[in-house]
Amino acid sequence: MNLSQSEREKEILHLLNDDPSLSVTKIGEILGVSSVTVRTHLSNLEAQGLIIRSHGGAAPAFHPEILRRQKTRMEEKNRIARMAASLVRDGDTIMIEAGTTTALIAKYLVGKRNIRIVTNSTLIVPFARSNPGLHLSVVGGTFRPETEALVGPMALSDLDSFFVQTAFVGTDGFTIENGLSSHFPETAAVLKKVVERSEKTILVADSSKYGKTGFVSILPITAVKKLITDSQMPEEAVRKLEARGVEVVAV
Repeated sequence: MNLSQSEREKEILHLLNDDPSLSVTKIGEILGVSSVTVRTHLSNLEAQGLIIRSHGGAAPAFHPEILRRQKTRMEEKNRIARMAASLVRDGDTIMIEAGTTTALIAKYLVGKRNIRIVTNSTLIVPFARSNPGLHLSVVGGTFRPETEALVGPMALSDLDSFFVQTAFVGTDGFTIENGLSSHFPETAAVLKKVVERSEKTILVADSSKYGKTGFVSILPITAVKKLITDSQMPEEAVRKLEARGVEVVAV
């Protein structure tokens, strides 16, 4: 399998996600590389916090659901996150609610200065660690591994200590009629609080989220000032959203 280093490491992550019991030798056989090469890639992945090494192999450091979501529509998610980051100015205060798209916003804040971020997302920490222009406040709470989020009463209490200019939020689904929704009540409670503690709310969600409704209703669509999505968002939906005062940016 003729892959570049980064592609090979992504493939190793995929293999481990499907079967965490794979040995170094077996991974090498699948990819057509030596065990030494596999161990080098595993060391790189461990340094990035993506795997946990074990004798003769490794296991993903993230919940399988997070890994699945990180592999889904990543080109669109990165474009959306880059656009969202472009709206942040030096000295801004923002909240970033947990999610695989929202977390990528921090990745694209490189070069920004004195940005204060409040978040319940543990996915943001590696980006903040490598960017001196970001000042990160992570709320407490109960860790939910399948979303890499801190939730619960402590998270809600901690969020009450802050007030920011802009909240960037995600969603499990949104419709014109039912607004934003989530699969988890704890996630819905945090998102509501994030919106409450900010001047304006920007929804970052790829077009696959449109038309879906989760288990828990969160907010009406009119609570969102702007939607950043991808170019596959249906034109009819864009018209309906804009008619309700939601600015739509498709990238």
